Amino acid sequence: MGISDEKVVAVIMVGGPTKGTRFRPLSLNIPKPLFPLAGQPMVHHPISACKRIPNLAQIYLVGFYEEREFAMYVSSISTELRVPVRYLREDKPHGSAGGLYNFRDLIMEDNPINSSFYLFFAFVEAHKRYGGMGTILVIKVSAELASEFGELVADPVTNELLHYTEKPETFVSDRINCGVYVFTPDIFTAIQGVSSQRKDR
Repeated sequence: MGISDEKVVAVIMVGGPTKGTRFRPLSLNIPKPLFPLAGQPMVHHPISACKRIPNLAQIYLVGFYEEREFAMYVSSISTELRVPVRYLREDKPHGSAGGLYNFRDLIMEDNPINSSFYLFFAFVEAHKRYGGMGTILVIKVSAELASEFGELVADPVTNELLHYTEKPETFVSDRINCGVYVFTPDIFTAIQGVSSQRKDR
């Protein structure tokens, strides 16, 4: 299946009221993703970026805010951009992988069998070049800032991920996770495998 035939699904994780506490008190009366930035709700900017993706079938926002808090915005942005946007509410915080897996049937309902979840074209091309189940966008930061984020260690030749630590207490790497990914649908099988291993412990 060529790129012109692929259906693309974009998933944007928006968190919930127990997250983003450093944004308080600004986020006490409005969900952080809906807080205005450059004249638009923050989440508007990645949604607008997704709109430029060819063959975009659906945009999902996944989080655990109350649905009523996103209902008006989702309706207006769907009409404005003329692309289906849907908010999926988690029953409790599951993390990025858990949230994605929790709604796997809905996400796959448009049958994007041979496509990926992505935001940036050059990023997608890099993913295709290296192959594999997924690609993580990273950036280099100072050692002082790195501990505030997920730190990654990759093979210097193949760029294969060797180690990942979320907000480590001691310095691991100056490469941090940007929270932007390309995944093939195989990611759901991998998440299920990790979940099963945890249950068996």
